[in-house]
Amino acid sequence: MDRSLLVALVVGALQGVFEWLPISSEGNIALALSFLGRAPDDAVAFALFLHLGTALSATAYYRGDLREVLGLLPAWRPAEAFEGKQATVTFLAVGTLVSGVVGIAAYATLDAVVSELTGGLFVVLVGALLVLTGVFQRLSTRLGLGGRTEPDLLDAVIVGLAQGVAILPGVSRSGTTTGVLLLRGHDGPDAFRFSFLLSIPAAVGGGLLAYLDAGLADVTLAAAAVSLAAAALVGYLTIDALMRVVERVSFWVVCVALGGLAMLGGLLLV
Repeated sequence: MDRSLLVALVVGALQGVFEWLPISSEGNIALALSFLGRAPDDAVAFALFLHLGTALSATAYYRGDLREVLGLLPAWRPAEAFEGKQATVTFLAVGTLVSGVVGIAAYATLDAVVSELTGGLFVVLVGALLVLTGVFQRLSTRLGLGGRTEPDLLDAVIVGLAQGVAILPGVSRSGTTTGVLLLRGHDGPDAFRFSFLLSIPAAVGGGLLAYLDAGLADVTLAAAAVSLAAAALVGYLTIDALMRVVERVSFWVVCVALGGLAMLGGLLLV
């Protein structure tokens, strides 16, 4: 197999696994591509592009939930926006709108910053954001009380803000959004469900934004297709098992450890 296709296959498979773990798939994929010699801005853009593959995985996995949400749309009324099952519909709509606005602004800032960083400084930045993400995850699991079942408007706005900021490499989208929901009193399973349902439009938007802004750089169409297919297939096959793993493993430790190693490696490259 051609080396570029092999790298594309491996990177896509890693995206399919990392997306479901609260360790920032974008940050870790961008780090891997940077160590393979890609410029930081190209690495970030391709890492975001790969989210299109796992968005397809999440859509297939949550197809039943998505059908239910779509079926509720004709009966949606503003006066009952956060009552019963309509609360999920409103949460997804408001959260997506907020994360889209914040994400576009964050991407513009990210693009300007990353283009000015050398490889070593970029790695240090991603590592620092991974450490901060791990610390936040630790706090949310310790302080979250649980007990709530339906999201409200404040949940949607705060989670949307968190998801928009998570476009920064090193900030785990799933770790941050589920952490916010835990702090807001939602139980773990509900927090993950709301988080991944909200991730689908965000992942599609982020992937398309990166593609329209930066294209595929020097990645061939064949390699891009292989990466997307690997991300989608591996993502779908692993999501159920990895979601159970997340409930049992303290991934904040993994985040902090990976971030610390990245910062050390980046400093050696400066």
